[in-house]
Amino acid sequence: MRIIACAGLAVVAILAVPSLRAQQPQTDDEGQPIRPSVQVGVPAGGRGAAPARPAPPKPPSKPTPRWPDGKPILGRAPSEKTGTWGACCGSLANDKTTPFQPWAKAMFAYRADNQFEPHTRCHPSGGARQFVTPYGSEWVEFPDIKEMMIFDIGGPHTFRIIYMDGRAHPKDLKPSYYGHSVGHWEGDTLVVDTVGFNERFWMDRRGSPHTEQLHYIERFTRPDHDTLKYQATIDDPGAYTATWTSDTFSMTWNPTAELFEYVCQQNDQAPELMVGTLGSVSRSEVIVP
Repeated sequence: MRIIACAGLAVVAILAVPSLRAQQPQTDDEGQPIRPSVQVGVPAGGRGAAPARPAPPKPPSKPTPRWPDGKPILGRAPSEKTGTWGACCGSLANDKTTPFQPWAKAMFAYRADNQFEPHTRCHPSGGARQFVTPYGSEWVEFPDIKEMMIFDIGGPHTFRIIYMDGRAHPKDLKPSYYGHSVGHWEGDTLVVDTVGFNERFWMDRRGSPHTEQLHYIERFTRPDHDTLKYQATIDDPGAYTATWTSDTFSMTWNPTAELFEYVCQQNDQAPELMVGTLGSVSRSEVIVP
């Protein structure tokens, strides 16, 4: 019995040696203890997330594309397969400096809380509102017939024509959503003069009011390949006490996007844009533009 007991103690002692060795601190070549690397706040056995790398700097834009006569190309260049301009121009007017007539200022304030915007019910929108259309817009230029067309991608299948042949506005225009636009170049800036608007749309996304007396002047400048600057001057004696000019907005070029079919139907639901909430909307109400 004693022999067996002694043998058992010897076995236990032998098995315990590796465990005791494992508990001894490891040392380096100089005999100094090696301390394990510990990250504060990281669970044992885990690794912290690698620090975020800064985004690579955006490469500089290419130069402004031009036609053989030196005029800037505002749409895609002949060598490009696709390309559209992104949205811009949320609000032309503001509460502090815009010279509203009293009724127009009251309408501007009302529309901030009651967004019954015709655009959300698939109606075309002239002025700056055209460039806030979802998915941007596509410019198509026809130098041989001296016309430009602007197509809304996310709108009610509409387009606008800018005549570049030097013609004047017709005398008896029937008011329309886009009016009648004629353009000319002032250096590298395209100046577009438009009259003949109806009152059935909002002039911008914020709802700046206008009347059929609106004379709308736009300036488009493409300082480089990826940027299109936009500014508007509003002359509307029916809604404002003086002519005024908006801030300058920017549209960004998307080289991989192109015009596609966008279904916009009268029964589309867009309650947030109409009344400012996600609640239901009665479509039996009279639309107040």
